[in-house]
Amino acid sequence: MENRKKILVGVTGATGSLYLHAFLRMSRELTDLEIHGICSEAGEKVVNLELGMAVEKLPGVSSWFGIENFAAPCASGSSDYQAMVVLPCTMGSLAAIATGQSINLIHRSADVMLKERKKLILGVRETPFNRNHLENMLRAHDAGAIIFPPMVSYYLKPQSLEEAADMFSWRIYDHLGITIPGRKRWQG
Repeated sequence: MENRKKILVGVTGATGSLYLHAFLRMSRELTDLEIHGICSEAGEKVVNLELGMAVEKLPGVSSWFGIENFAAPCASGSSDYQAMVVLPCTMGSLAAIATGQSINLIHRSADVMLKERKKLILGVRETPFNRNHLENMLRAHDAGAIIFPPMVSYYLKPQSLEEAADMFSWRIYDHLGITIPGRKRWQG
């Protein structure tokens, strides 16, 4: 399908696999969306620890690129990805992205998104933030990234952690310009 939107997902070693799973699970309902993924070694360990599954078993991802595969299509500005979501995003990955260091394919792909002026969403995970974290967030923001820490909203009264993760994922999809069927919104 020519009109399919292609999104790249980077998975790093921060906690927050619940959000990643919710985001990817929702994508299965969208026939006009194709998701490719990159996962760091630490990300693989955290996904396994938090979800009890291998990264390759996560829903909604049609193909995975190796973290060191700098020949992958997403390493080039000529690729046809419309956006990238790094979820969860470690502070180390944030620092690499903020300073333009292409240490691995996640960082390089994020750099490509920034240089091509495409949407880059960073689901940064850490608390509390130190000054370096905050400065790197500002640096990445100034370069064009959207800083999007996973924060739970309560106004729709989630009844479980999964519902809270769904609500967060809806917000990411909103920022990608993608409508999720059945998405609840605040009615006032």
